Amino acid sequence: MKNLSKIALVVSLTLSGAAFAAGPNATEAVQRDVNQQQRVEQGLQSGALTTKEAGKIEKDEAKVNRQEARDLKNGKISASEQAKLTAEQNKVSKEIYADKHNAAVGNPNSKSSERMQADVQRNVNQEKRIEQGAKSGSLTNKEVGSLERGQARVDQKEANAAKNGHVSAAEQGSIQSSENRQSKRIFNKKHNAVKSK
Repeated sequence: MKNLSKIALVVSLTLSGAAFAAGPNATEAVQRDVNQQQRVEQGLQSGALTTKEAGKIEKDEAKVNRQEARDLKNGKISASEQAKLTAEQNKVSKEIYADKHNAAVGNPNSKSSERMQADVQRNVNQEKRIEQGAKSGSLTNKEVGSLERGQARVDQKEANAAKNGHVSAAEQGSIQSSENRQSKRIFNKKHNAVKSK
């Protein structure tokens, strides 16, 4: 029994050491994006976030996505890049928490909030598709970076639309056009001949 415990410990340490040696990867960064977007959507649905607050968060999410795109341009995230990225993601996480727990209350049933909820839900779906592609190997880290740059553009459009606290039908139409282009880009990159190693 002691030998089995020792073997299990050695295997566990070896595997965790291998994972650590491989360093941070695109999948971890994108999973964090998914989590943050889900928190924003939940805040909009509950009224804990106003449309304007969600727009400000989307602006900061765009900044994080641009950072991911820059970091993944060479196909990997270095330890120093990961530290900066984690700090940015932590900053957005704290902003989401603070905005969800302040005195401002949104109306989840307003047309503007419903539009923003739909757009943020689409962000969740797109980020999940990118994450799945990174995990399966159908997307390389460079492709993930390129797609995160596209997500940044969508997030920025959402931020611009919600800056005044109201997302109009026309603004949502423009956002949806960008989301549709991004969706096609995700599909094309996941189904091209390039595979991650």
